[in-house]
Amino acid sequence: MKAIYLIRHAKSSWKAPSIKDFDRPLNERGKNDAPKIGTQLNELGFTPDLILCSPAKRTQATAKLICKQTNIDTKHIELTPSIYEASLSVLINLITDLPNQYNEIALIGHNPAITYFYNYLTDDHLSNVPTCGALKIELDITQWNEIIQGMGSQKFYIYPKML
Repeated sequence: MKAIYLIRHAKSSWKAPSIKDFDRPLNERGKNDAPKIGTQLNELGFTPDLILCSPAKRTQATAKLICKQTNIDTKHIELTPSIYEASLSVLINLITDLPNQYNEIALIGHNPAITYFYNYLTDDHLSNVPTCGALKIELDITQWNEIIQGMGSQKFYIYPKML
């Protein structure tokens, strides 16, 4: 059995329009929401072997705040440039190429790719994973390259406004 946590970065700031999208920081709401989601993930048994994270400033900040609340060492975070502005096919290839030593991974990224990937893996339909939304999907496989569309089963879906 393999599992994937899909997490969208927390709310980012738009205060300085001259800042490149890649460099946008979290706003106050984002800085408050990420620890709340981290606490909830901790209660739900969040224990990824690896955290793949977009190198954008807001995703890195989200990852660090979640790790702090879940007591996961930040050495488990692997900055993965292909996640930033990823298409669905890029995320599929990223995951199917993972070493099989990892049984649970977290992917912290951006929309629309996070929503598209969830819909692909579960064959469900979410129109939008909100900022700092987190989902756990279980896959009845032993190797990452066995992933096919619709095979996943959602174990939970949490987001800040529900807390």
